[in-house]
Amino acid sequence: MPKKDPRKQKLYETAEQLKSRKHNDNKNSFRMVITGKGGVGKTTFTSVLAKLLARKDFNVLAVDEDPQINLPYSLGLPQDMEITPSSRNVDYIEEKTGARPGEVWGAMLRLNPDVSDVVARFGIKVDDNIDLIVMGSVMQAAAGCLCPENALLDSIVKFIALREGEVILMDTQAGVEHFGRALAKGFKQTVIITEPTFNAYQVAKHSAVLSRQLGIPYVHLVVNKVKNSEQYEKFKKVAGDSLEDFNEIFVLPYDENILETEPDITPLLDKDVSYINAMKKLVNTLVDYGMRS
Repeated sequence: MPKKDPRKQKLYETAEQLKSRKHNDNKNSFRMVITGKGGVGKTTFTSVLAKLLARKDFNVLAVDEDPQINLPYSLGLPQDMEITPSSRNVDYIEEKTGARPGEVWGAMLRLNPDVSDVVARFGIKVDDNIDLIVMGSVMQAAAGCLCPENALLDSIVKFIALREGEVILMDTQAGVEHFGRALAKGFKQTVIITEPTFNAYQVAKHSAVLSRQLGIPYVHLVVNKVKNSEQYEKFKKVAGDSLEDFNEIFVLPYDENILETEPDITPLLDKDVSYINAMKKLVNTLVDYGMRS
């Protein structure tokens, strides 16, 4: 029988300790993860949701976990603005975890680094009620990965969840890899975006299963870019009984206005636009779920 590598054994044990740490919710705050297949409209959805929540006097912290880094520009920040994600700021990673990326073995890696200064140091003020943290992602991640970048990102997600009176929106990278790293563990809601296609919905179904496994109580489906009722009816036949696995199902229309203004959706918020009108109704339901105990 092959001998176990003690370093790997310690790695997996410590990774389990990281994943077992619990979030603490405040009564007037909630956290939501937005996920789905690439190209289905996650970032546009997140940015519109952030803007509408801010107009309801919520303090919103938008967290961009997608390595493509599109959320800042969808929220209206200048497209020539250079942004360094937390996961690529090697000096900050070393300061907080005690190890630089790529130098894990032999280093004393702090598993629960103090990141209470992350918003003050790296938060980007979008407007009066919206702050943005660009986390980036670990490109070679796995469920058992223990590295300075993962320890830092894990602690950032847990810290920001402790802030009083805030809505946390996490825009994730395409697919389901973030569930494998358990970054969404402890969030109250998952909003899964899908197009009305077979391939996009397969990712959505998988995301719903993983959300439930992480203990996320409310899992919603947003069917985006729907052109007409016939297309939606066809989608429902493809999805079948699996639609019963979602707490709420929302339908957002295909809207050329989104393509004309992207990446910045801000100019659309005060216009009579079908997508925005549907989002204004949707946001009230998500707030209701967020305030449930």
